[in-house]
Amino acid sequence: MTMDEIIALVGGLDGVLTIRPAPGDGSPELTWGDTFFYYAPDGVTPATTQPFATIVTKNYPGDDASRLDRPDTFRVNISAGKEAFIRWTGHAPREPATTDPSAPDTVIAHPVYGTVGWLAVVNPGPRTETATRELLHQAHHLARTRHQRRTDPTAP
Repeated sequence: MTMDEIIALVGGLDGVLTIRPAPGDGSPELTWGDTFFYYAPDGVTPATTQPFATIVTKNYPGDDASRLDRPDTFRVNISAGKEAFIRWTGHAPREPATTDPSAPDTVIAHPVYGTVGWLAVVNPGPRTETATRELLHQAHHLARTRHQRRTDPTAP
């Protein structure tokens, strides 16, 4: 999967706000070229909510284990919930990860946010395309459900 395919997939889901920081938009330079997906049906960046998925194209301070400084390398990060995390990693989020965080086309515990249940895939390819799509849909569903609970007190 390419970044553009992921952006088209997630951006096409209902209520998604896609933010792509770039020079001149007031965003920090470090974020330029990355993509952030929020569930925000009103089109406004939520002030108190994290994105449910991101695409990063470079190492961040304290987050270089995926070696995103390699040419044509990116990582999609997905908050698909604890059940999905356990299903894909074989362990609870707080347990140490055993998979190489730089391995391409492999569902892994996020090298920094795995302890809070985030999954990641470096350069999703043939082995992980279906899983990546499913995990992104699951993350969107969870984000939508959280939003509905916050905005509608009668929602289940």
